[in-house]
Amino acid sequence: MFSVVAAALAHSAPPAQAQSCPAPLAGAKRLVLVTASTMNEVTATMRLYERASSAESWRALGAAEPAMIGRGGMGWSQSFTRFARRGEPLKVEGDKRAPAGIYPIGRSFGIVASSRPNYLRVTPDTICVHDPSSPAYNTIASRSRLGPALGAENMSRALPMYRRGLQVDYPTDARRKAGSCIFIHVWRSPTTGTAGCVAVPEPRVEALQEFSAGGAVLAIVPRGAVERFGGCLP
Repeated sequence: MFSVVAAALAHSAPPAQAQSCPAPLAGAKRLVLVTASTMNEVTATMRLYERASSAESWRALGAAEPAMIGRGGMGWSQSFTRFARRGEPLKVEGDKRAPAGIYPIGRSFGIVASSRPNYLRVTPDTICVHDPSSPAYNTIASRSRLGPALGAENMSRALPMYRRGLQVDYPTDARRKAGSCIFIHVWRSPTTGTAGCVAVPEPRVEALQEFSAGGAVLAIVPRGAVERFGGCLP
C-alpha cells in the first residue's frame, strides 16, 4: 500500500492560492498525478501527493511509478481547453486518448469481490455506456435494463483490466462526443496502451482504492503543461 515516506524522499511545490486553482483541485488533499512526455506518448508516470490543507505544499508519497494511458496518448477534455496550446489535440469519443485535465476519483469497482464501502461489483450484466444518443452515456449501467442494442462495453469481459478499478468522475459532453467511461484500471502489460483510461499493475490499483477512499483527484497532463496551472500542481 502507498504510505507517507520519509521527508528526505518528499517532493513539494509551493502552494497556489486555492481559489485560483481549477476545480476539483482547489480543495483537494490527495492527488494522483499522471504525466507523459508529450500528448502523443502512451507511456506515462504516476506519482501520489498529499497535503493537510489547500494552503500547504504538496508532499510526494514515494517515487514516480510507471503507468500506461491511451493508445493515442492524451487530448484535452472540454472542461480544460483553456489550458491547451495551438495544435494540441482535444478529447473526442473513440480517439483512444486519455482526457487531459483534473477530475475527482470516484468509487472503486471490480470483477473480484471486495468488502470496501460503496464498492461496485462487476457482473455479466454490468456495462459502461459509450453511445452518445443514450441518456445513460458515460455511466455504468445494467445491460438487461437498457437492452442489447445500446452501444456499451461489457465490463465483465474486460480481463484483466477490470479485475480492480476506480471510476473517474469525468464531466463528458455527450453532445460533442467528448469521450466516456474513463477509469483507472489494471494494465494488460507494461507496454500496452488503453482505450483512454489510466492503467497500472493490479497491486497498485488496489493501493489506489485505499488511497482514494477518503477522496482524491486525478490529474492527467503532459509534463510541459504542469506550469500552466500556476503552481496548483507539484
